[in-house]
Amino acid sequence: MTKSTPLDTLITLARDSRDNAGMELGGLRRAQQEAKMQLDTLLQYRHEYRQKLQTTMESGIGPDSWGNYQQFLLSLDNAIARSRHTLAEREAQLTQGQLRWQSEQRRLSAYDTLVDRRDIAERQRRTRSEQRMADEMSAGMRFRRRAQQEHSGSSH
Repeated sequence: MTKSTPLDTLITLARDSRDNAGMELGGLRRAQQEAKMQLDTLLQYRHEYRQKLQTTMESGIGPDSWGNYQQFLLSLDNAIARSRHTLAEREAQLTQGQLRWQSEQRRLSAYDTLVDRRDIAERQRRTRSEQRMADEMSAGMRFRRRAQQEHSGSSH
């Protein structure tokens, strides 16, 4: 079982923060798309209403009807202006959400790089330690062999 280090805790927090930013970004994308669809719907409705007015004008229109058409078109134009403003706000929020997610991702990547470096250093330390132990064992065996040879050589 590996023990948790402060870096592991930071990675967990950074991953959670990045994931939360991602979920928020998804919500911001949906809100932007909804605002765009609403604007498109209003623009399409205005276009159709203008065509209907054009057709009605060709066959003749009374002043009351003309006033009603004009008033309704003005209301539509106001709704379109508000919808454009809302869409611009949603797009700005989406941009900020993307920047936040990217920032969180960069922070997580930096921590991951630190973990990779830590792991490499640990592997190198372990390799050096194993090599040192192997060298010591080899030296011990040579020493015992030499001592044994000297001992057997002096007893003959």
